[in-house]
Amino acid sequence: MQQQTESSTDIQPDVRVRGAREHNLKDVDLTVPRDAMVVFTGVSGSGKSSLAFGTLYAESQRRYLESVAPYARRLIDQAGVPDVDSITGMPPAVALQQQRGGRSARSSVGSITTLSSLVRMLYSRAGDYPDGQPMLYAEDFSANTVQGACPECHGIGRVYEVTEQQMVPDPSLTIRERAIASWPTAWHGQQLRDTLVSLGYDVDVPWRDLSRQDRDWILYTEETPMVPVYSGLTLREARAAIQKKMEPSYNGTFVGARHYIFDTFANTKSASMKRRVAQFLTAGLCPVCHGKRLKPEALTVSFEGLDIAEFSALPLRELASLLERVITELDSETSATSGSALDENTRQEAVEQRAAADGAAHSAAPDVRRTPNRSAEKRAAAGRLGAELLGRLRPIIDLGLGYLSLSRTTPTLSGGELQRLRLATQLTSELFGVVYVLDEPSAGLHPHDIDALLGILDGLKRRGNSLFVVEHSVDVMRHADWLVDIGPGAGERGGRVIYSGPTDGLAEVEDSVTRGYIFGGSGLAPHIPRTPKGWLRLEHVNRNNLRDVTVTLPTGALTAVTGVSGSGKSSLVSQVLPALVGEKLGRPPLTEVEVPETEDLLLTDESDELDGSVAGDLAGIRRVVSIDQKPIGRTPRSNVATYTGLFDHVRKRFSETPEARARGYKPGRFSFNVNGGRCPTCEGEGSVMVELLFLPSVYTVCPDCHGTRYQSSTLEITWRGRNIAEILAMSVEEAHVFFAGEYDVMRSLTALVDVGLGYLRLGQPATELSGGEAQRVKLASELQRAQRGDTLYVLDEPTSGLHCADADRLVTHLQTLVDAGNTVVMVELDMRVIAAADHVIDLGPGAGDNGGSVVASGTPAEVAASTDSASARYLSVALEAAAGVPAVSER
Repeated sequence: MQQQTESSTDIQPDVRVRGAREHNLKDVDLTVPRDAMVVFTGVSGSGKSSLAFGTLYAESQRRYLESVAPYARRLIDQAGVPDVDSITGMPPAVALQQQRGGRSARSSVGSITTLSSLVRMLYSRAGDYPDGQPMLYAEDFSANTVQGACPECHGIGRVYEVTEQQMVPDPSLTIRERAIASWPTAWHGQQLRDTLVSLGYDVDVPWRDLSRQDRDWILYTEETPMVPVYSGLTLREARAAIQKKMEPSYNGTFVGARHYIFDTFANTKSASMKRRVAQFLTAGLCPVCHGKRLKPEALTVSFEGLDIAEFSALPLRELASLLERVITELDSETSATSGSALDENTRQEAVEQRAAADGAAHSAAPDVRRTPNRSAEKRAAAGRLGAELLGRLRPIIDLGLGYLSLSRTTPTLSGGELQRLRLATQLTSELFGVVYVLDEPSAGLHPHDIDALLGILDGLKRRGNSLFVVEHSVDVMRHADWLVDIGPGAGERGGRVIYSGPTDGLAEVEDSVTRGYIFGGSGLAPHIPRTPKGWLRLEHVNRNNLRDVTVTLPTGALTAVTGVSGSGKSSLVSQVLPALVGEKLGRPPLTEVEVPETEDLLLTDESDELDGSVAGDLAGIRRVVSIDQKPIGRTPRSNVATYTGLFDHVRKRFSETPEARARGYKPGRFSFNVNGGRCPTCEGEGSVMVELLFLPSVYTVCPDCHGTRYQSSTLEITWRGRNIAEILAMSVEEAHVFFAGEYDVMRSLTALVDVGLGYLRLGQPATELSGGEAQRVKLASELQRAQRGDTLYVLDEPTSGLHCADADRLVTHLQTLVDAGNTVVMVELDMRVIAAADHVIDLGPGAGDNGGSVVASGTPAEVAASTDSASARYLSVALEAAAGVPAVSER
């Protein structure tokens, strides 16, 4: 490792790491400065996050938690104890990592930034009340409290119902012929039908011939009677059996069809059952609150003519403009009436008194105290709260998130948006003397917005904080005070510090893959755009902020859709394109369906309805594959090997060994997800949970299988000298060598290596993969298919989370897909990658309501020459840089 500690620099390295061995780190010794911006870089899987988060942040958190009471410690999500000899000079740390938006639709931009608390206080203390309306407390303006939620929809904003037509699509069928389609199809459905017979209903006549009273009771009753059941009998036979006092088959409980749907959707742990009953649910706006989620009394209070739901739905930049105008007007009023206005001390006292009132027991009936709507007290509260709200909005807007609203729910936010919101919140917290550990803060940012990001980071540093940033953005690397390059490769070939010092010094380090991208000479060679096979048109599209958009896309080509954050890229590419083309082809796009976990999660900011059409040449497209960044699984039981299908072939190889045949072991014996060969103690988890009374529950290696997940008898079977647990512990690259000659297995492994995932372990749980890694696993699963040249591939920022070298490798394979006759359309923000596309569509000109239009389209050179495009100058620079990269044959 080369490490510069030149005396000429005024940066004094004083955080020292000795003997770091977390994950693939190889006894790393490192010294980095405090009060500086330190960027950790290297190829994907080199060990950057293991050093920054798994070692430095984890140790800082561990030391802090030692001062916390044990009972409180168990409530904190702890990073674990890092494998390191010593760390000195490490200040308290705050981690801001890439995470998808939360699963609960009750969480919003306002709640995660705590701005909603200020807004509720603003309406409580400075809102205009109708005559005779008692003052409301802040919690009366929250849809997540009993006091504030709409009594009809309980704060969800929607009500859910099921109709008879949905539950009984074919009324000519009898109940025994499964006329009630919403009932379960297995034994439980038969039990419900038999129970209905015992209750005196005829299940052998057509549904439409039953009386309205009987149909309504069967579908809508909330009663759950239990009666003796005689399996398989008709109504007449059941009555005869009852008269003869025959022994019943069992006692059965009846559940109405609608009750079964709601109960199953809310409580089942089965994703398939939840998905099945969800098709019978119809959602509509709540008739009481009209989707605003609050009780009527809260919605009668206004501020600047807006109720709190309307106020929270404004884009943040519009909200800031409104508050600026209000504050200016209040300042003018104060100046004009300075003789009679409350002085600042009195104003502050009034605000504090009202704030203290919120601490009073809300159970006591509120009195009818009211403050006149234009009183000095309310003006003082509006000025104070408005100014604080405005001050906290500005950094969010500066980070390019002015298109969001306070009511935007977190499930609809990308990981980059969520991290930037947390970053802006930290800027207003005015902490100093801490280390902010950030995970690719530039993710999801257009180059136009990176300058604002760097300004925010500089602001945190000026306050006396240190910044440890894991990054792949060349612009962020160049801006760093200190660069730590880890590698040289991924996985076992990484884990060493190649360079640590000021950024300029990296130019002298030949082992660094990164240096060629910072200082020139590495990258994608110039690309000559292909001639499209044809063209398809999306016409009159309306979706989110896309308004009557018509856009032309080439087939048999690689298209990059770009634009500033919030311009409508994902709406067009990830939502509209696959849906409309799939509808035109008569088959839905191939993508995973994400099932909500609770009823509230059906509440999203997106409508399911698509407004638009597709026209043009679809002759060469027979299937649509949409590859997004959603997880490939939600439990550790799903992993790289199982998702790609290669584990099926591996288990088959083991079952075909002579020893396995002699013992009668089938492929299922080598699965850790089913009974048989897995360890019965941990049930194939590899670890067991130990509950501690005053500390967090901890997971420890299973004492019986020692983490292998399998019974010892299963591990006695080997193939080429390795047992099944040792195979799962291999990296993709190790397995690529080990399985040489095994076509079925090698097909998956080669695809994983091709998309830059050679460093992942075959058994690496899906829960440990980033969104970008999950997307590339999905892409690898597609690449291993035989290419017929008839597929439209839709990707959402496929290079997100990739080092420049890995991104180049991925783009090369996307080009291979196009060469095979397929069409690739991707959302992309890396201008180097966009420069290698055949066609570029730039959306904008701004974000949110200021976006949603096609600003420029054409070849990369044509878009770079546009005077209206925010991407043009950055794309122009990328094209110039590519011109200086030697062709592959010249390297």
